[in-house]
Amino acid sequence: MAKAKRYFFCHECGYQSSSWLGRCPECGKWNTFDEEVVERKQTNSSQSATHGGSHSEPVLIEQVKYDETERMQTHCGEFDRVLGGGIVPGSLLLLGGEPGIGKSTLLLQTALAMKGRRLLYVSGEESEQQIKMRADRIGKPQSEMYVVSETSTQRIFEHIEAVKPELLVVDSIQTVCSDDIDSSAGSISQIRECTTVFQRYAKMTGVPVLLIGHITKDGTLAGPKVMEHIVDAVLQFEGDRNYGFRILRALKNRFGSTAELGIFEMLSCGLREVPNPSEILLSQRDETLSGSAVSATLEGVRPIFIEVQSLVSSAVYGTPQRNANGFDLRRLSMLLAVLEKRCGFKLGAKDVFLNIAGGLRVSDPAIDLAVACSILSSNVDIPIPPTVCMAAEMGLNGEIRPVTRLEQRIAEAARLGFEKIFVSRYNTKGLEKHKYSINIVELAVIEEAFRSLFA
Repeated sequence: MAKAKRYFFCHECGYQSSSWLGRCPECGKWNTFDEEVVERKQTNSSQSATHGGSHSEPVLIEQVKYDETERMQTHCGEFDRVLGGGIVPGSLLLLGGEPGIGKSTLLLQTALAMKGRRLLYVSGEESEQQIKMRADRIGKPQSEMYVVSETSTQRIFEHIEAVKPELLVVDSIQTVCSDDIDSSAGSISQIRECTTVFQRYAKMTGVPVLLIGHITKDGTLAGPKVMEHIVDAVLQFEGDRNYGFRILRALKNRFGSTAELGIFEMLSCGLREVPNPSEILLSQRDETLSGSAVSATLEGVRPIFIEVQSLVSSAVYGTPQRNANGFDLRRLSMLLAVLEKRCGFKLGAKDVFLNIAGGLRVSDPAIDLAVACSILSSNVDIPIPPTVCMAAEMGLNGEIRPVTRLEQRIAEAARLGFEKIFVSRYNTKGLEKHKYSINIVELAVIEEAFRSLFA
C-alpha cells in the first residue's frame, strides 16, 4: 500500500512545502502552514477535454478576433450596478460573506429573476427540497432553472453536460471536492483545484459561473489567496444581521469599477433593492432631540446621508466611558481631544456614546464634522435643525478640511430637501454655487460651526 503524501500549505497564499515552516517565503506571514494529506489519483479523467485538454497556440495580437458580446442582465439593478452593467459571458465570480448574511438568498433570488435562461443551481449544503422551500418564499420559480445537491466535481460536470446551462451557480466552493485529489473538502488543495476547474470551464464554454465562498474569523475569504487571483470578480456581501440592511461591494472586478456598491434590505420574502437608502436612514428623525446630526458620506461613488447620534452625560461610575457603534473608536477619541483643546469643552470627565443609525459602518472622513457637531449638540442640549447637513473632515488643529466629490454630495442634499450644508472653505474653489438650490456654508475652523449652530 502506497504511503500517503503529506504536504504543508499556507492558508494565506496557498504556498506548498514538504515540511513545516514558521514563516511563509511567498507572502511573509507567520504560523500559516497547515498539514494536509494529498494524493492525486492516477486516473484518466473523463472531463479532460472540458478541463482544458485542448491545445493553444500563440498568435499576434492584431490577429486576435472577438465579438462584442452583451452582458447578461440579472434584472437586479443593484447587482448589475456592482458588476458594471451585468454578468460578462465566460466570467468567474466569487461572492463571500459571513454565515447567515444572505449570500445564498441573493444568488437564488437573482437566478429566479432571470427568466428565459437555462440555469443550473448546484448546492453542496442544502437538498433540492430545501432550495425549493426557499425559492417559494422568495418568489415564483422559473421553469428553466434546474437544481441539484452534489459535491463531486465529476458528477457536477455530468449534470452540466446533461442540462447545458447558460449560467452556473455553485453553493459553496468549500463543500465541493474533486476525486482526483485525495484530501477532504474545504482543504486548500481542494479549493484551489475546484476553482481552477470551474475557471477552465467558464473560459472554454463562455458560461458564467457564480461561486459562493465562506469567510474566516478574520473576515477574509476562506482558502488561499490564489483563489481570489483566479476569479474575475470578488464580491463582498456584508452588513449587521441585527439590522435589515446589506451592502454588496466589489473587492475586485476585471470588467468594471470597484467603487460601486449595491444596497439591499433583508425582508421575510427575501432581499429588496434600496435605490435611495438616504430616505430610509433619515425617515425616523425627531427634530426636537439634541445630539443628532446628518452627514453626507460616500459609499463607493454613491452619496448616502446618514444620521449620527451622540449622547454626552456626566461620568458617575469613575472612569469616563467611550463607546462607538459604526465608527472608529480611536478617531472618536481624537475628535474629543480636538473639541476639548480648540472649543474649550471639558469632555474628559464625561461619558460619550456615539451611534451611526441604521447599523452601517462608516469610514469616510467626511463624517468628522457631523460627529463633532452631534457631540456638541448633546453637550449643550440644543438640537441641530433638521434641514442642516454636513460634509467635511476635521484636523488636529480644529481646521475644517476638504473632502472628495463635494459636488455630488451637495446635489444629493439639495434633492433630498436640505436647506443648508456645512462644507470646508478650502473645498469651494471653482464651485458654482448658483447651480444648487441649497445654502452652502463655508467653514474654516470648528468654532465657526459651533457659532453657526448654537450662537
